[in-house]
Amino acid sequence: MTTLPRLVAFDLDDTLAASKSPIDPRMADLMVRLLGVVEVCVISGGQIGQFHMQLIDNLIDVDDEALARLHLMPTCGTQYFLHQAGGWTQIYAEYLTDDQKARALAAVETTARELGYWESDTWGPILEDRGSQITFSALGQAAPVASKVAWDPTGSKKNALREAVQVLLPDLEVRSGGSTSVDITRQGIDKAYGMKKLAQLTGVPLDDMLFVGDRLDENGNDYPVLALGVECFAVEGWEDTAAFLETLIPKLAAASV
Repeated sequence: MTTLPRLVAFDLDDTLAASKSPIDPRMADLMVRLLGVVEVCVISGGQIGQFHMQLIDNLIDVDDEALARLHLMPTCGTQYFLHQAGGWTQIYAEYLTDDQKARALAAVETTARELGYWESDTWGPILEDRGSQITFSALGQAAPVASKVAWDPTGSKKNALREAVQVLLPDLEVRSGGSTSVDITRQGIDKAYGMKKLAQLTGVPLDDMLFVGDRLDENGNDYPVLALGVECFAVEGWEDTAAFLETLIPKLAAASV
């Protein structure tokens, strides 16, 4: 960026933390330091409970003033939470209707079975109703990272499933999620939608934001942010993000003096 960002946004899994795992103490310290100098957003396909388990519950020595600068956007920006009056308040939620949920659940299960992608040995439920998002996780949400990689190393299964389900649900948005997941939301709602809502609600223009993510490839769920024109920094894991922040934070701190 030619100028330093006023807001830094992150994906969660494989960007701030290993998949479905708490953030490392090194990253927790960096996030607290970052909150001291700039607005921060985390936008991910997971539910708010996952944000607490992976991120919030692991931040040490962080006060309410710092947490007020943390913007949480679960389920790919279909929900938005702010820290107010000592707790997390939901500002908006783009919930699916009961009919949309029923059709989404039926379409993704039927298609997964037809393609031979419905597994019998999983780590938790394959389908989840997240209110504003239906999520298919081929091996369950708690599957080990190694098993996820082995199931679909090239992403071809996930992409084939997404394309087939999208045909059945033209009025909804079907997109690739994590390494073995497909997410279904209201039409036109993805991480780009979340970033635009964030700009409206915070008053920080998209040109003054920086997004950090591990799935900025064309089939990745971070790609809509790149396509929107937001400045992006690509990483392959949380260690890359930590190294980047160790360089960025001192620059932001110096600029804020």
